[in-house]
Amino acid sequence: MKGYEAMTDIRQRLQRAIDEQKSSLLAILQQLVAFQTVSPPARNTADIQAYVKQQMEQAGFAAKQQPFYEQDALVSGKLTGADAINHRSLLLNGHVDVAALTDLDKWATDPFQLVQQDDQLYGRGVSDMKGAVACFLYLFQLLKQLDIHLPGDLLFQSVVGEEAGEAGTKTLLAQGETADFAVVGDTSNLAFQGQGGVVTGWITLKSPHTYHDGNRVNMMRAGGGLKAASMVEKMPVVIEALQKLEHYWAVTKQYPGFPAGTNTINPAYIEGGIHPAFVANECRLWITVHFYPDETIDGVTHEIEAAVTAAAKADPWLKDMLPTFSWGGDSMLVDKGEIFPPLAIDKTLPAVLLLKQSHQRQLGVQPAINMSTSVSDGGWFDFYHIPAVTYGPGEMEQAHSDNEMVRMSQLLDYTKIIADFVLNWCAQPK
Repeated sequence: MKGYEAMTDIRQRLQRAIDEQKSSLLAILQQLVAFQTVSPPARNTADIQAYVKQQMEQAGFAAKQQPFYEQDALVSGKLTGADAINHRSLLLNGHVDVAALTDLDKWATDPFQLVQQDDQLYGRGVSDMKGAVACFLYLFQLLKQLDIHLPGDLLFQSVVGEEAGEAGTKTLLAQGETADFAVVGDTSNLAFQGQGGVVTGWITLKSPHTYHDGNRVNMMRAGGGLKAASMVEKMPVVIEALQKLEHYWAVTKQYPGFPAGTNTINPAYIEGGIHPAFVANECRLWITVHFYPDETIDGVTHEIEAAVTAAAKADPWLKDMLPTFSWGGDSMLVDKGEIFPPLAIDKTLPAVLLLKQSHQRQLGVQPAINMSTSVSDGGWFDFYHIPAVTYGPGEMEQAHSDNEMVRMSQLLDYTKIIADFVLNWCAQPK
């Protein structure tokens, strides 16, 4: 059998098996949903990762599980290609932590029990993003069962921490895991998505002195003589400066694929003071900054610091006690900070073109290519110079929602598309 005919036969056998054995996909997703891996509180993924590692090893992967935070783990592995030196490699990535349940009373079903109603599958994480992880594991199972040997390496990362800004993907990539192309299966409704970047920061106002509440009268009345201020009451100076800068960015900056004004500065959380018997000697503002792929963290944070500092210098009380800034972090839970790098999509890359062909072959239409207003781990691949795209099943409206849902038909379509792409890309010569 000639090479083209052999590839066609392999593709047809794999596509048929995906349909014929779809009950196995459901069984895998049922297992994944049953693990209660909500984040926060996190620290609950060791068991699900042991299950993922077992599934990978049964499919022929050389897999490893390593501790992340306490009771959290990262899993990664490789299905070594038959001629890996001469063919392209592919890395598939997904996270198994899921969003917290804030409205449990609004769920019509048990969120940790997969429920099927016609084409709709309900359960926490089915859209974001245990559905995609189940598709990957199902595909690996079928490759093994059908004795399909890829020329190039196929890698898989099952990570945690994405929901709380704990960069599991960053950890694995920093250890040297790499490939010629990566697909992050996060929620995109089968669109090719890039993203802007996100960095969080703390802006702190702190008085050099602490005063009893009884001194407030001398801080406020004419002739009181006490030059001091409540830092809680001074924080609006900072917030107003941020709002002015945010508006300036919306007018002066833009990037293809983003609605104007996507580069926002969100004053998300504020804390301050000691208790009511004191004048607030400190106030801290936690902000979330969205920026475009052609910008850098250093650049946008410098702009923010300059704008806020200028506003403080114009205030008669704050000019002698300027605000301080702290940016980013490795965990929203541990150090109350996160970074998600941006991800730009190069539409001319051979891998992107091949994935488009696989998408069109299955669905009959070209995929949408756009920029997400949210963020995922996809940006870490760009940060480590690995071409990548975020491309997964599930709708953004379903992610984090009560009665979270994904369509079974979409999971089957996604599995077929990824299967086709794996066969094509891992057969490409370097």
